[in-house]
Parts: sequence; C-alpha cells; structure tokens
Amino acid sequence: MAEDKAAKKPYYITTAIAYTSGKPHIGNLYEIVLADAIARFMRFSGYDVYFQTGTDEHGQKIQDKAEAAGMAPQRFVDEISAEIKRNWDIMNISYDKFVRTTDPDHMAKIQKIFKKYYEQGDIYKGMYEGWYCKPDESFFTESQLVDGKCPDCGREVEYAKEEAYFFRLSKYAGALEEYIESHPDFIQPESRKNEMLNNFIKPGLKDLCVSRTSFSWGIPVDFDPGHVVYVWIDALANYITFPGYNPGGANDEFFEKFWPADVHLVGKDIIRFHTIYWPIMLMALGLPLPKKVFGHPWLLVGDGKMSKSKGNVIYADDLVESFGLDAVRYYCLKEMPFAQDGSLTYDLLIERINGELVNILGNLVNRTMAMTRQYFDGVIPESCCDEDIDGELKAMTIELHETLPEKMAALKISDSMQSILNVLRRANKYVDETTPWVLAKDPAQKSRLGGVLYNLLEVVRICGCYLKCFLPDTGDKIIAMLSTTHTDWEDCAVFGKLESGNTLGETQKLFERIDPAKKQKEIADYLANKQKTTAEAANVIPSAIPETAKAETVKAETALETAKAEITAEDFAKIEIKVGKIISCEKHPNAEKLLVFKVDTGEKVRTIVSGIAKYFDPATLAGKQVCVLANLKSAKLRGVESEGMLLLAEEGDKLSFVAPEQAMAPGSIVK
Repeated sequence: MAEDKAAKKPYYITTAIAYTSGKPHIGNLYEIVLADAIARFMRFSGYDVYFQTGTDEHGQKIQDKAEAAGMAPQRFVDEISAEIKRNWDIMNISYDKFVRTTDPDHMAKIQKIFKKYYEQGDIYKGMYEGWYCKPDESFFTESQLVDGKCPDCGREVEYAKEEAYFFRLSKYAGALEEYIESHPDFIQPESRKNEMLNNFIKPGLKDLCVSRTSFSWGIPVDFDPGHVVYVWIDALANYITFPGYNPGGANDEFFEKFWPADVHLVGKDIIRFHTIYWPIMLMALGLPLPKKVFGHPWLLVGDGKMSKSKGNVIYADDLVESFGLDAVRYYCLKEMPFAQDGSLTYDLLIERINGELVNILGNLVNRTMAMTRQYFDGVIPESCCDEDIDGELKAMTIELHETLPEKMAALKISDSMQSILNVLRRANKYVDETTPWVLAKDPAQKSRLGGVLYNLLEVVRICGCYLKCFLPDTGDKIIAMLSTTHTDWEDCAVFGKLESGNTLGETQKLFERIDPAKKQKEIADYLANKQKTTAEAANVIPSAIPETAKAETVKAETALETAKAEITAEDFAKIEIKVGKIISCEKHPNAEKLLVFKVDTGEKVRTIVSGIAKYFDPATLAGKQVCVLANLKSAKLRGVESEGMLLLAEEGDKLSFVAPEQAMAPGSIVK
C-alpha cells in the first residue's frame, strides 16, 4: 500500500508564471509540460506534491495592449489568463494551484511586503533615468545596450525618467555570492551558475528599480500614491504569497510545510531575476531560499527562437490537433537536452512518432497483446520456465526503479525517458530471440511460451506505470489493457506482480504510423483554413516549407550577399584590420554554436565571440595567427562581450581563417 499522504515528504515545484500579453506558443508550454512530468513522477514515487503555476498580470505592456484593444486592463487579463489556462489543460497539466497576480489577497500581501522592505531600509526613493525595454519590462544603462537596442531581446528601447523606489541589491550581494558558492546545486545547469556569478554578481550589483509612476496598471504602493509596485516584486513573490506567507503575521501551516520550494523551473532568459533578485528579496524577508532554480533551455522552431515577427510560431492546440496530445508531450520531453536548446520541426516530430512511439512502444504492446490473445485466449499466462535469456530483460526492467529517481532528481527528464525506451527496445529484441510463434507450434513448449509472454506483459506493465508520469493517457491505456491493479510505486520494484489468470482488457491503439507527405499536406490545409477564419498569423514550421521554395529563397539570399554595393577608398580607410594570435578558445557556456576566443592584437588581449563552433575544434586553435576587424563596435553575445570580429573565408560548408602568409607580430596592420 502507498504511504499515507500525511506522512509523505513534501515537494514544492513551480513554473514561472506566464505573462498575460498574448496566447502562449509551444515553446512557452515546454516549461509547463516539463514541470508536469516532474510533479507526476514525484507524486508516483511517494511525495506529497504541491505544483503551482499561473499568470503574471500587471505592467505597462499589458496596459498598452489593453488600451489598443479598447478594453479595460482587468478584462484583458481575464481573457488572456483564461486562454493560458485552457492551453495548460489541453496539455493535460496536473497543477495543484493556478494563480493570478490580480488576486486581491496576493495584492494585499505585496503591499505589506513592499512596506516591510521600506521600513527596514531595503527600499529607498530616488529618480530613475535610463533606457527601458517594454517587452522585457527591464531597465538598462547606455553601456548595456547592443547597437542601441535591448541586450536581451534585441528590440527597441525607450528613454525613461521618473521618480521610483529602488531596492538595495548591493546590501545583500556578498551574502548571495557566498550562498551560491556554498550551495553548488542552487543554480542549474552549471553554466547558468557561472554566468550569474561572473557576469552579474562579481562585477557588482546595481540597485533595482521596484516601482513605477508612468503607468497605473499595477499594485498601488499604499503609503505613496502615484507609485505602483514594479513587476518583479509582484510576480516573483507569488511563490510565497499563494502558499500562505503572511508578512507581519503568522504563516499558514501549508506554507510552513512546503517552503522552501524544491525547484523553480524557469526559462534561461529570466534566470537572472530568479537567482539574483528573488533570493535577495527572500533574504530581506528572513526566509530560506529555494533549494534549486533550473534555467531550462529553449524549444526552438528549426534553428531559431519562436517569434510572431519571424512567422514561425506554432501553438499547442494546433500540434495536438495534428499529432495527438501524448505524441507532442513525448517530443517536448524526450527531445530537449538538459542544458542545450532543442529543435522542433514537423519532420523530426514525425520521425520520433514513427521510429519510437510506433516502432518501439506501440509495436511491443500490440504484438504482446495479440500473441496473448492468439495463444492463450487473452488470459495472462503463468510466470514459469525461466531461462538465462530472460535474466537481462528482467534486470533492466527492475533497474529502472533505482535509476529513474536519480535521473529525475537531477532533472534529467530526457535521460529518464530514454532509459524506459531502452527497456522497451530490449523487450522487442527479446521477442525476436525467444520466437514465441515457433514455441507455439510445439505443444511441449506451451509453458515456456506462457513464461515468455508473461515476461513481456510484465515489462509492459512496469514501463506503463512509469510512462503515466510522462504520457498520462498512454500509460492509462496500457494499464487498462492489462486489467491490473498493481500500479503503485512499490509494485514496480518487483518483477512478477502482474496477475496471472486475469483476462486482458480491450485492445487500444496507442499511436498511428504517419505518412510524412500526407501529414504535411494535412497540416498545410489545416493552417490555411485557420488563417481564413481567424486574424492570427500563419503558424509555419521551417520543415513544412516546400524544398523548391527553400531553394529559391537560398538562391535569392545568395544573390543579395554577392551583389554588395561599391565602396570608396575613404570607406575602406575606416576599417582597421590587425594580425592577432589566438591565446585560447573554448565553447560559450550558454550557446552551443558560439566559440569564445582570447586573441592578442598587440595593444590588448581581446575577447571575441564567433558563431563557428560546428566548424572547428577549440582545442586545436591556440597559437594560430588570424586577422581581426579591430574597430568593430563591441557587442554582448549571450552574456559575453565581444571586442572584434575574426575574418574567415567561406566555400560551401568549409570555413578557413584569413591569416598572414608568414608569422607577423600581433598588432601588425593589414592594409
């Protein structure tokens, strides 16, 4: 029997709350599906889980969008929040609490928290003057901009000057740095931790603007009319206000049980706010910090991040309509690496459905059920007559009970699913090794045949129980077909719990094989029809574009690239190219396509970031002479300041460094 809920160890998991500026796309939903798989697994393995998600509903961007739509802000966020919740439900998310920051109780607590900060000297009033990115709700100094635009999203910024309250981040910077250094698992993956320490904390934290006066859609600062609480205190504090934190009073018993959170799941683009601002806010409240913040990678469309301006946005309901819920969940969870961005195309999705869900999982379940019906009239046979060949399959299956908790605790969800897939693949091989159809021809082998089929059915049972955490509907179908009640966590630790003598339930098709060409046409027709009936932009994934159209696009782009405008000698004189010597080269900690070079150019050693990782082994480049465009304006690429450009020659898929014919001193001018 499962342990009584009251005695279970608590486990609190959150997602970042979704901003109510528009409908979420499948890239946004990756995070919620990831959190759901973790929450389901922790429940299954014996934890009392509290899973919180919801919507962030204040800010200037929302006020502007509401005004543009001719709606009151509250009505606008009501509609968007409902749409986000609908998408969460489409993806079969088992959240325990869906929160909204327009909740009156939350708003009242935020006012108390803000006042507490002010009264203890953590907040002071001043004047903000600088650059503001409305889409990211972030402020930047002139030096932080990249080509005059937001360094995070690359969009236009606007100059702002207004009275505001500021949070003294600098007061807690030392304590935060010490905490991160002494808690190596606090920020995951490791590359995110290094980025926060080296790029933000160690260079020195600037005090944070935490109120605004230029718009009104926010939580009012009750002791200073005209100010509204800025987004980060409002949004981040949802993790404590809804479970029952009470500033100035006794916390709810629920809060005392579940805080600190076991893991905050957030996109890597907002990990700074969750690992710098949020921990400092908690320190100022005297509360323990969350145990782990995991900055997950992005789910990209083709090679790029989803963006309506790029026309490559795809929504969850469209994918589910075309491929089915669990197929979409499978792809999101299985194809996303632990620390690298994943890629979504229709071609890859179809390949995974056919190659793994149909050929491995579906094939094993279908033929095991079919042979049991054919040879034993659908009655589960006795487990007997084991041979040496059975041992490996049994051992691999039982081993999941030990390895899956380790992988899931480390948030290696893709690896966990691969472990299950490996067992299913081994079971398919076991069918070919034991040849049940041959055993069935010999009456003397009836018991052995029953033992083989029992072993296969038992693998299906155990894997089906685990799969319910990742693919809930599929797991339920498998368990229903087996007519078993042995589906608890402890039941998966033992091989042989399936009830012999029970009759199999009705066969259910798990996944259908997809004809790629036919499916691509269906999708194109579906999206074209949707365009006619809605005002939404076309949701096109790169692999859906006909190859002829791709070829014409490449041809046109190549022609544009080769037909450069003429320049004068005066134009060329503006360029400063120097000989450099590569001192070191390593992979960028947060971008698999980028290399980070240290290059001696005579007057200094420059850091240069270049997107050429797939062409060169960084370990082989130290000591190499190169040519450097030295007077190129510096730019921050994924958090690393790049101070120049390396010159390379390109021929087809080959790249070669441009270098002097003979050794030259670093800093020599190229004329």
